[in-house]
Amino acid sequence: MVPSALPLNFSIVIPTYNGAQRLPGLFACLDRCWHWCQNQDPVMTWEVIVVDNGSQDETRQVVEQYQNQWADRGRDRTNPPQPWESGPSAPIHPGEPLPRVRYAFEPQPGAAHARQRGVTLAQAEWVGFLDDDNWPEPDWIGAALAFAQAHPRTGAIGSQIHGAFATPPPPELDPLLPYLAIVERGDRPLEYLPQKKLLPPSAGLVVRRSVWLTCLPHRLRLTGRTATSMLTAEDLEALAHILRHGWQVWYNPAMVIHHQIPPWRLQASYLLPFFQGIGLSRHVTRMLSVPPWQRPLWFGLYIANDLRRILRLLLSHGLPRRSNLVARCYLTLYGYSLLSPFYLGWQGIRSGGRRRSSP
Repeated sequence: MVPSALPLNFSIVIPTYNGAQRLPGLFACLDRCWHWCQNQDPVMTWEVIVVDNGSQDETRQVVEQYQNQWADRGRDRTNPPQPWESGPSAPIHPGEPLPRVRYAFEPQPGAAHARQRGVTLAQAEWVGFLDDDNWPEPDWIGAALAFAQAHPRTGAIGSQIHGAFATPPPPELDPLLPYLAIVERGDRPLEYLPQKKLLPPSAGLVVRRSVWLTCLPHRLRLTGRTATSMLTAEDLEALAHILRHGWQVWYNPAMVIHHQIPPWRLQASYLLPFFQGIGLSRHVTRMLSVPPWQRPLWFGLYIANDLRRILRLLLSHGLPRRSNLVARCYLTLYGYSLLSPFYLGWQGIRSGGRRRSSP
């Protein structure tokens, strides 16, 4: 059951895996968000929930450090908590300071599981997702809440995302940059319409908690990248469910995120498996917006279109040389998109077999 009234204005959910080195930069940005809120809207209440998705490093210790640092921030000494309710894990009281930092552990690998855990724990109707390499501008929370108030049929709001590259990417890689969660669609709000088949990434995404919990299935088919799989697009699957239930999804350029991108993410060793994962997830994201009775037709059309793209690329470039990383990435994307329905079908058979064989 989704509560009708929640005690906070905003919850930030941060899924992380081995994020001990990245989280301090994000918390420095959240500290600036807190100062902005204190100056512009001191009655705004919010929290930070870090969902540790099976980290093997010092992630928990880093989060506990920030729990301790933030625990007394702005505390109303006229309304102190009772002795048995002290510490960063204490329940929220009207006079208690915020933001509060909370830690949760999600053992099932994949960002979809971590986000679901975070949304379930959230104590606000509006939940903002930040990856541990997403640095928000100080007014990000305020811009999200202002937009939500002005658009009552909104189920999700995407941010404007700029790439913050540790080293500038070479110009020949420009066609690949939008796939790295860089979203720059102008300075005016834009509604993502279902027929356009274009949706924002999860980085900097803000969702209505009640919509997320009622419109999404308990378990998405796509779970997100893990240590052993690059299968992705779980965020697009979630948003497709929100659209199917009649809620709006928007791009809000006033919500600005800076996506920190290290040099290794521009190398073939990362990009080729990354595009493989996008391709393998395509069948799910393609079919979610198609009525069931039309799916056999669209299945054939998508197969034909993937074959056409592969043939056109081969006719233009031949087998791409090792130095032509863009062509190699597109060939990987089209090839694995072609395999996607068969791969996902095989995965379903395997998982069904495992369930039947389990005691």
